Amino acid sequence: MDFADIAPWLRWCVAFALTLVLAAWCTPRAWWRRPNLRALGVLGGGTLAFGLLFSALLPPAPAAATAAAAVRTAAVATIGPAPGARYRVVDDLNLREDRGVRAARMRVLAAGTIVTATGATDGDWWRVRVGGGAVEGWASSLWLRRTDERH
Repeated sequence: MDFADIAPWLRWCVAFALTLVLAAWCTPRAWWRRPNLRALGVLGGGTLAFGLLFSALLPPAPAAATAAAAVRTAAVATIGPAPGARYRVVDDLNLREDRGVRAARMRVLAAGTIVTATGATDGDWWRVRVGGGAVEGWASSLWLRRTDERH
């Protein structure tokens, strides 16, 4: 649960607390000796009034910011490697005929090998070329780093 989900509840809780404080200061003490309909009306009416006031005055920016962040995250998640981008293998990596760990292994790429992305992806699996395009297969992107990125 993030702040955008909690913010409306938090506003109403603050409105209730403010109503309790103001009611204790501004009403006769006799009203609070035992619960009655008048006390319930003061608490309910005050909480509604202050809650609506807080909702009108405080901006709903956290929800909009959360929605914008979700859109950015979704956009980043769908972007794969640019075709022709070069990557370095971090640790020995299996180059496979198809995506998935059960696909047949074509060869093992040694750490430090440079591969070129074709642009085809399926989740964490990227289609790459090795050795100037002589061999093409699928590799897990979890073991690839950009050539300009440090280990």
